[in-house]
Amino acid sequence: MVGSGYDMSGSFLRQLSGKDSLNSSKRWNRKKGPESSLRQMEGVNVGEKGMLLRKRVIAVIDQSSSAKHAMMWALTHVANKGDLLTLLQIIPPHKGQQKPLYTESSPHLANSLGSLCKACRPEVEVEALVIQGPKVGTVLSQVKKLEASVLVLGQKKPSPFNCLIRSKSEEFVEQCVNHAECLTMAVRKQTEGLGGYLISTQWQKNFWLLA
Repeated sequence: MVGSGYDMSGSFLRQLSGKDSLNSSKRWNRKKGPESSLRQMEGVNVGEKGMLLRKRVIAVIDQSSSAKHAMMWALTHVANKGDLLTLLQIIPPHKGQQKPLYTESSPHLANSLGSLCKACRPEVEVEALVIQGPKVGTVLSQVKKLEASVLVLGQKKPSPFNCLIRSKSEEFVEQCVNHAECLTMAVRKQTEGLGGYLISTQWQKNFWLLA
């Protein structure tokens, strides 16, 4: 259900952001205060000259279905009209390469997913950004550089056979959730029988959103 997510972004973002924890978190702008951060997430941030500012939402993409589901969730549940959705694809560095290489030409994946997002919601501006470098460091640096309001990550279902050992994917998500300088949400689509999504943030774990 795509349409049901548009008008509810403000209310559930407040729930997921852990408003009671904002004052003690380094992830928020202390000078502007928690209410300003919440307004920015909801797309009603006002600049110094009284102009309405759009928010930037970053969705990390790759070939996995979990990343694609998270991207669509960011498009339909977080981004509002006039907002900017950045699809961030990270390519691992080559062995022996000292400096990460930024490539302006987006691969087929970024282009195709960008076209899909534009077709689904033309009122949201979509851009594709492809960077070569270490995954966690690249995400954290881009969140800061682009002054993102929300970061959305795909979260895979944990394997029942690896309950004591975290996968690289789980470690990546956890590091981004705990260290990114914006509200970061890990999203996992539920099975067809249950429906909805499980959302995890720094303050809420496996918040079930039936939408």
